[in-house]
Amino acid sequence: MSISKNKKILVTGADGFIGSHLVNKLISLGHDVRAMTMYNSFNNWGWLDTFDKRLLRKIEVVSGDIRDKKFVTDSCKDIDVIFHLASLIAIPYSYKSPYSYVSTNIEGTLNILEAALNFEIENIVHTSTSEVYGESNTIAISEESKLIARSPYSATKIGADQLAYSYYSTFGLPVSTIRPFNTYGPRQSSRAIIPTIITQLLSDNHTIKLGSLDPTRDFCFVEDTVSGFLSVASNKNSIGEVINIGSGYEISIKDLVSMIGDIMDIKITIKSDKNRIRPKDGEVDRLRANINKAKKILKWEPGYKGKAGLKNGLEKTIEWFKDDENSKQYKTNIYNV
Repeated sequence: MSISKNKKILVTGADGFIGSHLVNKLISLGHDVRAMTMYNSFNNWGWLDTFDKRLLRKIEVVSGDIRDKKFVTDSCKDIDVIFHLASLIAIPYSYKSPYSYVSTNIEGTLNILEAALNFEIENIVHTSTSEVYGESNTIAISEESKLIARSPYSATKIGADQLAYSYYSTFGLPVSTIRPFNTYGPRQSSRAIIPTIITQLLSDNHTIKLGSLDPTRDFCFVEDTVSGFLSVASNKNSIGEVINIGSGYEISIKDLVSMIGDIMDIKITIKSDKNRIRPKDGEVDRLRANINKAKKILKWEPGYKGKAGLKNGLEKTIEWFKDDENSKQYKTNIYNV
């Protein structure tokens, strides 16, 4: 299924990693896109600045702050579908600046929901995260699993998720919640584990600094995450639901390093960096998605499946980072929390 043509679509967080890929895909499908970016005095549009100028001309870019109610309300005018991705996402930074996470992730989401009440919005896709599950007792985590905040970041995302559902249940607002697991791919911030490994290796440093190596993660290639967003938005049965999007395959950070080393043909030495290790009770040791609900409701499945799919996605990601025009966007000598 796909979103009907002749729809006006708002993407918040359009300047970010997943948001920019989503905008790119929506434009390629012929949709009319309004891209919300974070205002700054440099007139920087994040990853949208890397788009071809002919592509950019097809996008209506609005710059402001998700925390500003008037800006958000104005941005929602004449919109049919909203993809709400704008948020602060770095877990370590949430330890340092929890108030900014509350104002951005919770109040920002509230602004979107309140604004949507004023207009005839057909569907609002609210973005959650697998981090809301904390440490689950089940190996493959379903949407019914208990929510446990292991960081201020995850706490604010739980709050935002509950707000989104409350506006569905209380006001009948057509809200769907997508819960991506660990998305990776081109344009991802160097604060994430895969770009952290790749960018350190590309700077000719084969001794890389990392935190905990034992946790496992379900890495979902960005193309699959974007297809999940489109599937949620185009399916009325997703309204009022929370739906996991992941690969269904997990790998430890240690084994991930080995896989990347094999692809890049580099023998890697790992040096433990205490600054990159989460607080003992804040770490999530295991994350793997149960994606049965996505298969059932959306008829969605990842294109990058299992170990072979992860390897394929990593190869594409590494090739992107090898391009000097792309890698120059990163400050590999600085640890980015």
